[in-house]
Amino acid sequence: MTDLTLTDPRVLRAIELIWKEAEALDDKDYKSWEQMYSDDAHYVVPIDPDTDDFGSSLNLVYDDKRMRRLRVERMLQGYSPSAVAAARTVRVISRFTVRELTDTSVTVRSAQILNAFKRNEFLTLGANLTHTVVLDDEGDDKISLKVIRLVDSEDAVSASGYLL
Repeated sequence: MTDLTLTDPRVLRAIELIWKEAEALDDKDYKSWEQMYSDDAHYVVPIDPDTDDFGSSLNLVYDDKRMRRLRVERMLQGYSPSAVAAARTVRVISRFTVRELTDTSVTVRSAQILNAFKRNEFLTLGANLTHTVVLDDEGDDKISLKVIRLVDSEDAVSASGYLL
């Protein structure tokens, strides 16, 4: 296996995209967020913390392009419970480790702490993230898979009012 280092330019491009995604979500810039994903990408929040078979498992979220589009529409409409008085969020993503690195893609694991404020209450969520980023020769890199493994995924989850 090659030396999977964080200083590799391909890895740095992936991390930069992951941070841009976090900023877009905190800014509620859902249209930009949606454009960061490839057409065949999946956005997954599994319940089982150990599964990699998302298609055959029960998930909190298992979105393809169509479902991401519908989710963004709900967030922008203002009529759904998740969009009305949407939480303000700040997320910190760190502890990056490279899982796989090729000339055309990078898979990175990281840790996320998400702080949300809604209706005079704070909520903190922890999650392990896995992003697979497809690298483009023109620099238009895209997320082809994002898996959000919530630390408390097997407990009851309340309506969040934001994307993870």
